[in-house]
Amino acid sequence: MTRRTPVRTAIVTAAVLLAGAGPAHAAASSPPPPHAPRHAAAHPHAAARPTTRQIAALFDRWNAALATRDAHVVAARYARDAVLLPTASAQVRTTHEEIVDYFEYFLQQRPQGRIQQRRITVLSPSAAIDTGLYQFTLTDKHGKTSKVDARYTFVYERHGRHWLIVNHHSSVMP
Repeated sequence: MTRRTPVRTAIVTAAVLLAGAGPAHAAASSPPPPHAPRHAAAHPHAAARPTTRQIAALFDRWNAALATRDAHVVAARYARDAVLLPTASAQVRTTHEEIVDYFEYFLQQRPQGRIQQRRITVLSPSAAIDTGLYQFTLTDKHGKTSKVDARYTFVYERHGRHWLIVNHHSSVMP
C-alpha cells in the first residue's frame, strides 16, 4: 500500500458522497475529519489552492486530448495508477495500458464532450473533484453523429506542477 492510498481513498469517498448528496449538502463547508492529512498550504512553499475555474480547465484539456484521437495523449492525462470506470465498457481500467486500450476503442467514435451541469469541489491545494453531467457527440465511420448523455466524476490530484486524473467514473444516464 502506498503512502497516497489512504488520501486517495478519502478523496474517492468524498467524491461519492458529494456526488450523491445534492447541491445543498455539497455547498456546505465542513471541516476535514480528524484523521485527514495536514493541508500542504500550512507549508510556506506549498502551492495555493486552485480555483474552480482552473479545475474546470482540466476537463477542457482532457477534451482537447480526445480531439487528437491519440489514446496515448489521452492516457497521459491520467496518473500511472489511476482508476477509470469508462462510459462504454464494463471493464474497470486500473493500469496505464488498460486506459490506453479503452481509449483506442473509444476514440474511433471521435468523441467530443460538453459539460451540461457540474459541481467542482476543491479539497486541498493538491486535490479536487469535478462531478456532473456531460454529453458526448460521437461520429461513426460513415460520418453519422449521435449524442450520449452521461454522468461523470473526475478526481484530480496535483503531481508536482501537473494535475492528473486519479479516478474517472462515467456512466450513461439511465
